[in-house]
Amino acid sequence: MNTPLKTQGKLYLVPAPLDFGCATQSPITDVLPELTLRTAANLQHWICENAKSTRAYLKRVGEHFPLATPLQQQQLQELPREAHKKGDHGGKGGAVFDAKSLLAPALAGHDMGLVSEAGMPAVADPGSSIVRAAHDAGIAVVPLVGPVSLLMTLAASGLNGQNFAFVGYLPQDAGQRVQRIKELEQLAQRHNQAQLFIETPYRNPALWQALLGTLQPNTRLVMASGLTLESASIHSRSAKDWKKLGTEPDNRTPVVFAIGQ
Repeated sequence: MNTPLKTQGKLYLVPAPLDFGCATQSPITDVLPELTLRTAANLQHWICENAKSTRAYLKRVGEHFPLATPLQQQQLQELPREAHKKGDHGGKGGAVFDAKSLLAPALAGHDMGLVSEAGMPAVADPGSSIVRAAHDAGIAVVPLVGPVSLLMTLAASGLNGQNFAFVGYLPQDAGQRVQRIKELEQLAQRHNQAQLFIETPYRNPALWQALLGTLQPNTRLVMASGLTLESASIHSRSAKDWKKLGTEPDNRTPVVFAIGQ
């Protein structure tokens, strides 16, 4: 008698709330739908950025839906540091990361979850190498519904939602950062293409001052902070109007920035 082939598990892309690192948190049931929470509760094998923050996330999930496995028995694998610092695809001088070994549970028939610290994994976060390896191995990839800060910002920005680009982090070096801002502004003007980018919160004020000091007066500048929190703030003004207000982002809250026409 033929032995049936073992079915591979699926890779679920599990969104997390956007309040990671924030002073306050939103109720998890306000920002993630029931299907996403139930799916997360049923998983036992995870690939994550940080095991500690993933356990904290699963603890929040478990307050509403029983976890299939007790928290301390969840199987958590962390992405290597190189994937965080130099990206999944060999950028910034890093080697292309071979993620197949992390998918061993799925190859053995177990469903797995890929989760980042905030938002959708593999979007403005590491994890795309895992998704690519899953496709190459014939593992079904299932994205779940949850908040994506980039799209929320774009939708609320008033910029061109038909033509946009996310460019990640701007350079830390002051001179290189100014040059990059000028390049992005030219792209926005030439192609009517919204340009979205992010920064580590403690560098938000420095980036903001560079933007106000570099952008042309009529270029529209968007700042979206604390998305999904009660303190959420999304404003879209010209650079000259921002200068008149004299405000700037704090150095604790995650912000999505955008420029355009």
